[in-house]
Amino acid sequence: MADQKQDKNPNQINIELNEEVADGIYSNLAIITHSNAEFVLDFVRVMPGMPKARVKSRIVLTPQHAKRLLRALADNIDKYEAIHGSISDAKSHEGGPSFPMGFGGPTAQA
Repeated sequence: MADQKQDKNPNQINIELNEEVADGIYSNLAIITHSNAEFVLDFVRVMPGMPKARVKSRIVLTPQHAKRLLRALADNIDKYEAIHGSISDAKSHEGGPSFPMGFGGPTAQA
């Protein structure tokens, strides 16, 4: 019976997710660059008061996979907003970055 189930969907891929990867990596900034052959997505964690940020993860995609990712992400955002309402988009101010570098909190003093 198990062999018959495998025959029904020969293109099925079994994907494993180990514990370390399953925990995920928090990122609040993505930097995207590309060449004629690939797209590079660098995921960064920017922390308040820290002058330096480190790339936490890098994903390299073919242009075709990047476009599939774009469509899949747009589809998931549409589904999310249909349930939870519109996601507000922080607009950039005077051509500056569109993410909160100061994080909106008070400036730390020693």
